[in-house]
Amino acid sequence: MKTIKIAGVPEHFNLPWQLCIENGEFESEGIDLQWTDIPEGTGKMCQMLRDGETDIAVILSEGIVKDIVSGNQSSIVQVYVESPLIWGIHVAANSKFENLSDLENTKAAISRLGSGSHLMAFVNAQNNNWNTEKLEFEIVNTIDGAVEALTSGKADYFMWERFMTKPLVDKGIFRRIADCPTPWPCFVIAVRNEILEKHPQTISRILEIINATTSEFKDIPSINRTLASKFDQKIEDINEWLSLTKWSQKPLSEKVLNKIQNQLFDLKIIDKKSTFAEIVKAV
Repeated sequence: MKTIKIAGVPEHFNLPWQLCIENGEFESEGIDLQWTDIPEGTGKMCQMLRDGETDIAVILSEGIVKDIVSGNQSSIVQVYVESPLIWGIHVAANSKFENLSDLENTKAAISRLGSGSHLMAFVNAQNNNWNTEKLEFEIVNTIDGAVEALTSGKADYFMWERFMTKPLVDKGIFRRIADCPTPWPCFVIAVRNEILEKHPQTISRILEIINATTSEFKDIPSINRTLASKFDQKIEDINEWLSLTKWSQKPLSEKVLNKIQNQLFDLKIIDKKSTFAEIVKAV
C-alpha cells in the first residue's frame, strides 16, 4: 500500500472524495489515501503543502496560485470544480449595515492571510471601486471564529461560501447582503512536486478514480438528501447548489491561469508572475 495524504475543506464539494474512500476505491488500487478535513481553508492548506503535512490539497485556485508564485513547491494538476465559488458577503444579523456600499472602509473577518476569504475581499473591493489599500482584516481561523468576531463587533463582514453559510443565515446569526462569485473555476487539485516526481502513476490513478465519481456524482440516487443531512442544509438549497456546481476532469488552461495571475497582480497580491510550466503540471 502506498500512503498518500490529502487535505480539503469539510464542505459539500468534497463529498465525492469521501464516497471513493468509503467505497474502498483507492484501497483496491493499493493506495491508502488519508483524508484530513481543514475547516481553516486554503491558507492553512498552503502551509501544510509547504511543510509536507499533506501531499495533495483540494484548494482554492487563487490561493494556491498566489502561494506557488511565492515559493510553494507544489503544482496544480487539475481543475476540481469548474464553476465559480459563490462567496456570500455576510454581516451579523443585528448589524447596522444594510447594503454592500455600507461596508466600504470597514473590517473584514478572514480565516487567515492568503486564504480565499482574504483574497476575495480584494476582488470584492475592486469590483466596487473601493481603495484596496484601506482594507482591514481580523484573522478568525474558522467560520465559528467569524461568528464570534461579527457578533462581538471585532469585525464587520465575512466572506464565505454562500451555501455552507446559509444555516447561519437561517438561524438569524448572520445576514447575507450580497454575493461575489469568483471570476474563475474555484477548486483545483495541487500536489507537492516531490510527490509528483516520486509517485506520478499513483497521482494519475487517484485522479482517474475521483474523476470517474465526479463525472457521475449528480446521478447518484438521492444524492441531494445525502448532502442535505450531512451538511445541515435545506433540500431546496442543496438542489440550487447542485444546479450551479460543475465538477471538472480537465487540467487548468493557460488562459485561465493568466486571468488569475493578472488579477492577483493588479490587486498587488503578487508582485511577480510565474510561467505556466512552473504552476501547472500534466500527470
